[in-house]
Amino acid sequence: MAGILAWFWNERFWLPHNVTWADLQSTEEAAFPQAEDLYLAFPLAFCIFMIRLLFERFIAKPCALGLKVQANGPQKAQPNAILEKVFTAITKHPDEKRLEGLSKQLDWDVRSIQRWFRQRRNQEKPSTLRKFCESMWRFTFYLYIFTYGVRFLKKTPWLWNTRQCWSGYPYQPLMPDLHYYYIVELSFYWSLMFSQFIDVKRKDFGIMFTHHIVTVTLITFSYVTNLTRVGTLILCLHDAADIVLEAAKMANYCKCQKLSDLLFLTFAVVFIVSRLGIYPLWILNTTLFELYEALGNFPALWVFNVLLMVLQILHCFWSYLIIKAAYKAISKGKVAKDARSDVESSSDEEETVPRSKGPHSTVATNGTSGANGTNGYLTGATSSEEH
Repeated sequence: MAGILAWFWNERFWLPHNVTWADLQSTEEAAFPQAEDLYLAFPLAFCIFMIRLLFERFIAKPCALGLKVQANGPQKAQPNAILEKVFTAITKHPDEKRLEGLSKQLDWDVRSIQRWFRQRRNQEKPSTLRKFCESMWRFTFYLYIFTYGVRFLKKTPWLWNTRQCWSGYPYQPLMPDLHYYYIVELSFYWSLMFSQFIDVKRKDFGIMFTHHIVTVTLITFSYVTNLTRVGTLILCLHDAADIVLEAAKMANYCKCQKLSDLLFLTFAVVFIVSRLGIYPLWILNTTLFELYEALGNFPALWVFNVLLMVLQILHCFWSYLIIKAAYKAISKGKVAKDARSDVESSSDEEETVPRSKGPHSTVATNGTSGANGTNGYLTGATSSEEH
């Protein structure tokens, strides 16, 4: 084990030439980032998650109800033991052959069975109230941490001159405000890593999970190697667009369509300018070129820059979806649907009672299923059976 740890913490990989871990040990005169500091993130992540539950229960939910946010979930499918058994034990998406077999067994037409499965899938989707509470929590946290980051960075020389990120590196003392900023951000992303499995599921779940892994790795990596100055710039830059995004979602859940569209277009501008403009020209420029000029080359820098480039690839992917959605929003006059939607919908009229194929069957309808909701951004999709 000692040999593995010695290999992992090899100074020639992590640190510039002629710098050792002993040189970066905290003393009474100066404190430096220590790897063991990061253990604080785990209990703090749990505390953040518990604060979130309390916030959603006692603050977000009353606000949502006061704003008349829909509290009910999607319409429930009519109870049917045979279809329920197929749904829970075999498949949630029956193929054409199975649909025909069920049609003969139940004496229902195929369309009604398809509708039953769609409604049954929708039952497992979250209500608008739950999505509003989730967005309000994220909006509140992003607003707080972004405000904190701006107030902190205003006092630093590296905000306006990125070369100051490398002045005196790696012997840059760890300021208490910077330590707090880093640990809180890391804890929040750890909480997102775990809560993502119980939060509203969206189509880009895998990409978001990759984003969280890259973000946690970058925060951890930059803290251990004392690349924290540029790290604070990256964190603050990324939080800016997320505030507007969550505000757009909340406006959409409150059915304030014009406000939602305005916030979405504002989010699109902020996201693209910050992630495709400022990030490569400001962040990648200093980590790829200014850092190399100041310190030369050592392996950890390449790992750091590869992670930053992976983040930029994700930015490009999301920017494509956002531009596509913004174009539709402008051309059609409103935001249509969310390409990351977590609710299935149908443009067809939904029926609450399946139609029998028998000649004496009774048919009753009551309009739509009520399951055609959106998240209020990334609106590339239109109404379809499964959205």
